[in-house]
Amino acid sequence: MMSKFNYYCLLVLFLVSTLGFSQQETSKWKAIFAVGLNSPSQSGLIEPFEAKGANFPTINLGVQHMFKPKLGVKVDFGYNRFSNADNTLDFKVNYTRINAQFVYDTAGDFTFLPIEMGIMLHAGPGYTMIKPLDIYRENTNSYLNAMAGIELHYGISRTVSLFVDGSYILGFAKEFDPVIDGAGSFNGNMLNVTVGASISLSGCRTCN
Repeated sequence: MMSKFNYYCLLVLFLVSTLGFSQQETSKWKAIFAVGLNSPSQSGLIEPFEAKGANFPTINLGVQHMFKPKLGVKVDFGYNRFSNADNTLDFKVNYTRINAQFVYDTAGDFTFLPIEMGIMLHAGPGYTMIKPLDIYRENTNSYLNAMAGIELHYGISRTVSLFVDGSYILGFAKEFDPVIDGAGSFNGNMLNVTVGASISLSGCRTCN
């Protein structure tokens, strides 16, 4: 006959393995949404155009899949709008991008963080599309990019976490030739700072 001690050991083992599996399942697929500010590099603008240092909005949408507990991938779409600084030539630019990125979950690497908090690193290639507005709308541009960033997450439930993300997008664009093609357009790098939510799309049948 099984002793009470062995029974309780098996029960604890079952609960730990079940909870561990559930947490892993809820982390496999996630939807990501974030909004914030952007800051384009001034070197991506021809003179005398000058952009504001901080512009709104930046909107990021994505889907993330973790194929290992600490390693995954995500595909995300970003929309940014920026405009001229005060007392400079008027212009507005729509900057959109799509990126495929590797994701690294640092869980366990920073033991000083509270259990509700975590740090995610992401980086990968993508494609940028530039669409000037108003009178410069013909000066469109597109080029490859590489994006890297860091996210600080705070879990509010098993399926939802809030985060702050800082990302830098390096553009691999050619110089404007002729230079007039750069009027009201952009061929530079971009800094994004956003706040958002990560929502589980998997393993939620028993989530409260």
